[in-house]
Amino acid sequence: AWVHGDPRKVVYPTDSYGQFCGQKDTLNENKTILFYFNILKCASPVVLINLQCPTTQLCVSKCPDRFLTYIDVQASYRYKPDQWNYFRQFCKPGFNNPRKSVAQVLRDEDCPSMIIPSRPFLKRCFPDFSTKNGVLTVANQTTFKDGRGKTRNVTDLREAANGINNVLDARSVGMKIFEDYAISWYWILIGLFIAMIVSLLFLVLLRFTAGVLFWIFIFGVIGIIGYGIWHCYWEYDHLKGTPGSDLTVYDIGFQTDFRVYLQLRQTWLAFMIILCVVEVIIILMLIFLRNRIRIAIALLKEGSRAIGYIMSTLFYPIVTFILIAICISYWAVTAVFLATSGEPVYKVMANQTLCKYANLSCDPETFNTTNVTKLCPGAQCTFAFYGGESLYHKYIFIFQLANAFVFLWLVNFAIALGQCTLAGAFASYYWASRKPADIPLWPLFSSFGRAIRYHTGSLAFGALILAVVQLIRVILEYLDHKLKGTQNSFTRFLLCCLKCCFWCLEKFLKFINRNAYIMIAIYGKNFCTSAKEAFFLLMRNVVRVAVLDKVTDFLLFLGKILVAGGVGVLAFFFFTQRIPVFAQEAPTLNYYWVPLLTVIIGSYLVAHGFFSVYAMCVDTLFLCFCEDLERNDGSTAKPYFMSASLHRILGKKELSPKKA
Repeated sequence: AWVHGDPRKVVYPTDSYGQFCGQKDTLNENKTILFYFNILKCASPVVLINLQCPTTQLCVSKCPDRFLTYIDVQASYRYKPDQWNYFRQFCKPGFNNPRKSVAQVLRDEDCPSMIIPSRPFLKRCFPDFSTKNGVLTVANQTTFKDGRGKTRNVTDLREAANGINNVLDARSVGMKIFEDYAISWYWILIGLFIAMIVSLLFLVLLRFTAGVLFWIFIFGVIGIIGYGIWHCYWEYDHLKGTPGSDLTVYDIGFQTDFRVYLQLRQTWLAFMIILCVVEVIIILMLIFLRNRIRIAIALLKEGSRAIGYIMSTLFYPIVTFILIAICISYWAVTAVFLATSGEPVYKVMANQTLCKYANLSCDPETFNTTNVTKLCPGAQCTFAFYGGESLYHKYIFIFQLANAFVFLWLVNFAIALGQCTLAGAFASYYWASRKPADIPLWPLFSSFGRAIRYHTGSLAFGALILAVVQLIRVILEYLDHKLKGTQNSFTRFLLCCLKCCFWCLEKFLKFINRNAYIMIAIYGKNFCTSAKEAFFLLMRNVVRVAVLDKVTDFLLFLGKILVAGGVGVLAFFFFTQRIPVFAQEAPTLNYYWVPLLTVIIGSYLVAHGFFSVYAMCVDTLFLCFCEDLERNDGSTAKPYFMSASLHRILGKKELSPKKA
C-alpha cells in the first residue's frame, strides 16, 4: 500500500487530465478548486464527488461569480476585453482564440458554454443556490441562458445537482458544531480534568470509606435520576398551554436544530417515562441484592487497599491508550494508502450519444493518433477515476480486510498486555506473606517486564482468537448492510442468528481471556493451560463469581455513571448560563449540547479508565482468593495468604496465627 498508494488523491480533486488541484510545485499549485464545464450533465452530487461527471473538469483558482455565456463573450470581446479575460480563465489552459467558431469551441470543449455564480464546496464549484420568498434562485435570478440558445430555469441546476441543498445544510450544521468546539474547547478540557480529579479522589477515598462512598454512589445515581424526573415533569407542566407544544415529534419531522424538540411536551414526557423505568429497575435491584452488595463492598475495600500500596497502577491506562492510538493511526494510514493505490483510468467522453467508443478505456498519450476522433467528432480521452486491472488492484478489498484484521489483533494485544501487567502487580500484593513488607519493589514495572519478556506469545495467541471472532462479526455486519434491501426473510433471519451467536462468543472469549491472563500472571503457564485452569476454577466457585464479580461490576458502573452524570449536570448549568457566578464566563454557543455531550462522554471514558484498574484488581484478588482456598488449608504448613478481613468476609471461620 505504501508503495502504490497516494493520499493526495483524497486531499486534492483531480481534473480531466489526471492532475491534482492545488498540489505544490505544479502548474495547479494556486488552482485549488475543481470547475465543471457543464454541470447540467451531472446527475447528482455523488457523481460529482466521485469524479465521474461526463463533462470536462478543470482546476481553477476561484469559482465564477456571475452569469456569462460563451456566445455573448465572443460577440463582445473586441470592445469588452476584460470580460473575455475573465471568461477564458475557465477555458482550457492556453486557449485564447475568440475567433474560433462557437460550434467548434463547444464541440472540442475548449471553453464552457456558460458559467454561473458558484461557491466552493468539497473543493468543487457548485451553483450558489439560495431561496427568495420561497423560490429557488441563483444570484437572485430564476432563469439563465445555457449558452446554446435556450433559456432555462434554475430548477434544472437543482435537478442536476440533486440533494446539494441537503449537503449544504449538513455543512452549515457541521460548521456551527466546529465553531462551538473552537469556542468551548478549553472549558471541555476543564470538565474532563474535573472528572479525572473526581475519579482519582473516589479511588483514593475507597481505601478508607469504601462502604460509605459506594452507598453514596448508589444513592447519588438515584438522586440524579430523581432530579431528572422532576425536571422533565417541570418542563412538561411548564409547556402546558404554550402554542405548538402539543405537536408530536412525528408532526415536525427531522430537524437539525434539536432545540425544537425541547419545545414539545411529548419530548419531556418520553424522557420522564424512560427515567422512571430506569429508577424503578435500579431500586428493585438494590432491594434484592442488598446483602450481596455488602459482600462486594468488603471485597472492594481489599482492592482499594491493594491499589493504595501500588498507586502507579492508576496511571497504566494511559499506556494502553497510547498503544491503541498507535494501532489506530497505523490502521488508518494504511487504509488510506490502500484506498488510493489505484492508477488513473481514462475514458472516452463523446458528445454524440451514438458513439460506440463512449465510456471505453483510452490512453491520453496516444488518443489523438487513433480514429476515435474521426468517428466521434469532439470525443476526448479524460480522467474518470482511480482503479486498475492488475492482480494487486483486484484484491484491494481483501487487503483492506487483512489490514482490519491486523488492527483488531494489535488492539486486543495492547488490551491483553495491560490486563496481564495489572494482574501481575495485584497478584504480587496478594501472595505477599507480610503486606506491604513483602510486596516487590516497583511491582507494576516488574509485572510489565515479565509480560513482555515471557508472556508475549500467550497474549498474542489470546488476542488472535478474539480478533478472528471480531473479524467474522465485521464481515457479518458488512453482509447485513449489503443485503438490507433484500426481501429474503430466511437470509435476514440467518444473518441475525449468526450475529447474535458471534456476539455471545466474543463476550465469552473476553471473559475467558481476562481470567486466563490473570492465571498467566500468577503461574506463567501458556495461554491454553491458563484458560483451562481459570475456567474450571471459576466453575468450581460459580456462586461466588455470580455474586461478587457481577455485583462489583454493577457498583463500578454506577460509579462511572455518577462521575459522568455529576460532571454532566455541572456542565449543563454552566453552558446554559444558569450559574450566576460564571454566567459572564460561559461562551455563547449555537448548540449547547455539543460541548455538553462531549463532556459527558469524555467524563465517562475518563472514569472508565480509572475504574477499569479497580475492576481488574478485584478480579485478580478474587481469582487469587479462590486459588488460595484450594491450595491451602489455613494450617501452619499451608497458611492462607489472604488478609484477615478478607478471610472473615469470604467464607472461613478459622484463620491460622500467621500474620496477613
